Amino acid sequence: MTAAQEAPVGHQFLSLHAIETLIAVLPVRDENGQPKSIPFGGEERHMVTAQSRRRAERTYSRDRANAGEGPLTPYTMGIRTREWALLTADALVKRGWEDREEAVAAAKTVLEGVGLKFGDKERTRDLTKVLLFAPEDAGDKIAKVLDENRKAASTWVAEFTKAKAAAEARKTNKRGRGRKASGDETPSEVPDADADEPGEGKEAKDKLPPLPKALRTGVLAALAPADAIDIALYGRFLAGIADSPDVDGAVQTGAAFTVHAAEQVDDFYSAADDAKLRRKASALDYLDAADDGGAGMTGYQSLISGTFYRHAALDRNRLRFNLRLGGMAPERVEEAARAAEREFIEAFVNAVPAAKKNTTASTGTLPKFVLAFDGKRPFNYAAVFERPVDEQSEGPASLVAVRRLLAQHRLVTRKRADIAPGCALTYDVDVDELFGELRSAGNLVPEPVDTVEELTRA
Repeated sequence: MTAAQEAPVGHQFLSLHAIETLIAVLPVRDENGQPKSIPFGGEERHMVTAQSRRRAERTYSRDRANAGEGPLTPYTMGIRTREWALLTADALVKRGWEDREEAVAAAKTVLEGVGLKFGDKERTRDLTKVLLFAPEDAGDKIAKVLDENRKAASTWVAEFTKAKAAAEARKTNKRGRGRKASGDETPSEVPDADADEPGEGKEAKDKLPPLPKALRTGVLAALAPADAIDIALYGRFLAGIADSPDVDGAVQTGAAFTVHAAEQVDDFYSAADDAKLRRKASALDYLDAADDGGAGMTGYQSLISGTFYRHAALDRNRLRFNLRLGGMAPERVEEAARAAEREFIEAFVNAVPAAKKNTTASTGTLPKFVLAFDGKRPFNYAAVFERPVDEQSEGPASLVAVRRLLAQHRLVTRKRADIAPGCALTYDVDVDELFGELRSAGNLVPEPVDTVEELTRA
C-alpha cells in the first residue's frame, strides 16, 4: 500500500488560493538586488518564489508554536541550520563538559560518523557543508547520547581522528609524488612506504572506524523528524546520511505572480548624516554651513506594487504518512495532522516574506480573498490569469481577479464531481460587496466565512 493509499481522509487534498495586493515592497530579490519576475501570457509578471513563501509560512508557524500560540504548541518544531555541532556542544557544556573544544570536536566527529561533511575553511570548519533541517531539540538529544556514552565516544573519536589524519596524509603524499619530475629519480630516491601490502587495497587502508552502534542509533534517532510538524509538512532531503530517510513534503506551493503586467520603480533615496546636520544647524556663517551640506549617502532601491495570485495545496494522506514515518505514536497521528492542517491555513493566510519589512511594512498585509476547498487532487487556478488584467478597461485588478477565480471555481465544480464547493474569506470591503452581489444572483459557490478557522474541516 502506498503512502497516498494509506488511511484515506475524505478528499485527500486541500487546495488554497489567495489574491493579495502589495504596495511599494521588495519581498524577494535576485542576485543583483532586483525584483524577481517571470514571463506569462505574453507579459512580464512580478514573482514571489515558492521558496520565499514556504520559508515565511514555516517560520511563522514555528514562532507561534514556540510562543505558546496556535494548535502546534504541544509539538516539536524544526530548525534548518549548519550549526548542529555547535548546538550539540552547547548542550554538552550544560551537561558538565568543561572543555568546550572537546565538546565541539566530539559533536563534530560523531556527525561525520553518520555521514555529514564539514566546511574546510577556518570560518566553516565547525559548520556542516549543507543545511540540515531537524527537530529543534536534536542538539540536546545528541548531547544526551554522547554524555551517556562518553567513554566509548571519546575512544572512538580518538580512533576516528587518527585514522582520518592518516588517510589525509596518504593522499597528500600521493599527490606530492605525482608532482615530481619523472626520469630523474632512482627507486631509492622515492621510498614507497605506502605501497599496499599483499591482499590490502587502498579501500582497506582508508576505511575509517564505524561509529559504535549505540551512538549511531542515538544520533539518527535525534535527527529523525519525530513530532516536528513542519518537517512532516514541508519535507527535507538528507543526501549525506544514507540510512536517515528523506521526507517528501505534504505541502505543494506555487510561485505567486501578479495578475497583471509588471511595473517596477527604482526609488532614489538619500540618508542624512545626523552629526553633519547638527553642526550645520549651529553654524555661525554660511561658509561653515556649506561645509556640512549634502546627504550622508544616496542610492537606489527597486520597489514593486501589484496584485498577486498564489496557491498551495496540502496532501492530507501524505501528512499522516510522514508523521508515522517520523516515529510518532499511531494514536497521536490523527490529532497532530488536524492541528497541522489548521496551522497550515493560518500561515497561508497571515505569513508574508519579511524582506524589507521595516522600510515597506509589508508584513502587515492581509489577503483580499482566500478560497479553500477539498478535492481528490490539487487544483491550481493560475491559468485563469494567462490573460493579464487590464485595469484601464476592466477596473481594479484585485476585484477583477476575485471575479475570475470565483467564475473558474464555479465552472470546475459544475463539471467535476471530485471537488467540493469550499469556503471563501475576505478582508476587503469591495470583495465583501461582491460576495453579496453573487449570492443574490445565485452564483456564489463557496460559502463565505468570517474567520481563518472556518476555512478547514480539520
